Amino acid sequence: MKRIGRKTSPAPTGKPLPIQRLIEQAMKVLAGLGVPIEGLTHRRREKMAMAFLAVADVRKSSDWKHTKSWDGSRALGSREIIRYVNEHFHENISLGSYDDIRRKDLILPVTAGIIVKSAENPNAARNDPTRAYALAKEYAEVIREFDSARWETILREFMAGRPSLSERLAPKRELEIIPVRLPNGVVLEFSPGKHNQLQRQIIEEFLPRYGFDAEVLYVGDAANKFLLNDEVGLKRLGMLEMAHGELPDIVAFSRAKNWVYLIEAVHSSGPMSPLRVEALKNLLHRCTAAPVFLSAFLDRETFRRFAPDIAWETEVWIAESPDHLVHFNGDKFLGPYKPVR
Repeated sequence: MKRIGRKTSPAPTGKPLPIQRLIEQAMKVLAGLGVPIEGLTHRRREKMAMAFLAVADVRKSSDWKHTKSWDGSRALGSREIIRYVNEHFHENISLGSYDDIRRKDLILPVTAGIIVKSAENPNAARNDPTRAYALAKEYAEVIREFDSARWETILREFMAGRPSLSERLAPKRELEIIPVRLPNGVVLEFSPGKHNQLQRQIIEEFLPRYGFDAEVLYVGDAANKFLLNDEVGLKRLGMLEMAHGELPDIVAFSRAKNWVYLIEAVHSSGPMSPLRVEALKNLLHRCTAAPVFLSAFLDRETFRRFAPDIAWETEVWIAESPDHLVHFNGDKFLGPYKPVR
């Protein structure tokens, strides 16, 4: 197979925007199927997503409906996965690192049962580079619906009563919830973790201060990507097509301002980078409200790590200093401040 995976320079990360979007979609699919991705580094999640895409033979966002599974013949060995990733996802991974596929990149999807190992060579040794992987049929049927109008319903029905890997690895998770009550009385129950703690603070601290009576339309959770999904509200704003894999962590709408808040809760990755903002703008062409792009952080230390990646003309909120905002803007907010008396 010809290798064309040399890195180019069209984007700061080295990957074109469509590839970045596809990798983000793969992460959302894996999280929706119960793979515990929170706590992994961004690079570890990215490599897992690319290996998963190789096994599923998904090269672009329009390929989800053609996801391939084990049919008695098709399976990829570790080195074939590396070649696929290099060719289609602008990587240059050494074939000598084939054992990383087993030990790192696919260990969670395999343990979850999403990917079947040794599909072609059941007697292969653990470190055999010919060890083959394929997508389990029952998971492939669900994954083919990703990015369709039926995805959320099918995913919810498929996972109902099916213990996910996240649940198996943390059986007490349901007892350790973080309740959040919305202004309309709805109570959300987040799974634990710093990312979800930050989301709770966005709803309870940021929006009451800066939301202009905003209504929360969407909230994702690390264990339940569709913790709250107001399809009627999203459709009213012309954003319903974004509800299937493209939304940020929290979406809220202020009728008073006709602003839609697109908020990323940043713990280990995912601020409003120039590429993320551009991708969202391309998906907002039908939106009837003016977008406000916000990156939220728990503390200044985390903010400092991600500051170089944040796009201009976006906002930053830090939970440990809830009464202040950081404006990544130009002359719009330039001017003297009134002295505090």
